[in-house]
Amino acid sequence: MFSKLTITALAAMLLASTAFAETFEVRMLNKGTDGAMVFEPAFIKAAVGDTVTFLSPDKGHNAESIEGMLPDGVDAFKSEMSKDFTLTLTAEGVYGIKCTPHYAMGMVALIQVGAPVNLDAAAAVVQKGKAKARFEPLFAQVTP
Repeated sequence: MFSKLTITALAAMLLASTAFAETFEVRMLNKGTDGAMVFEPAFIKAAVGDTVTFLSPDKGHNAESIEGMLPDGVDAFKSEMSKDFTLTLTAEGVYGIKCTPHYAMGMVALIQVGAPVNLDAAAAVVQKGKAKARFEPLFAQVTP
């Protein structure tokens, strides 16, 4: 059996770990700093436990994971169209994100969570249209 002191210490550690989690906001835009049909920012460096909220100030966008571009154990996701969506980052690695209707136009984002353990696999995914060109500078920002 655990003592009251042990239980209190464990509870404090759990609360402390969630208290330091960050929330990032990514806007899904028709036009942004980097051109038309963009996530802004398109690259985020985060930690396990952080959250990313995709905001939809412009209608007609969503956030969807790209097959082959998620860390092992992370479930694929697809938000509703024109709705804000919050993603909790549960594993280290890189997360490739696309806007479903504007993917070929290059509307993509990349999130690095801790160590980029799946970087080679994610970088090997064949991209459509302008997505390939938009991913190049995003992958260049990934650090070990």
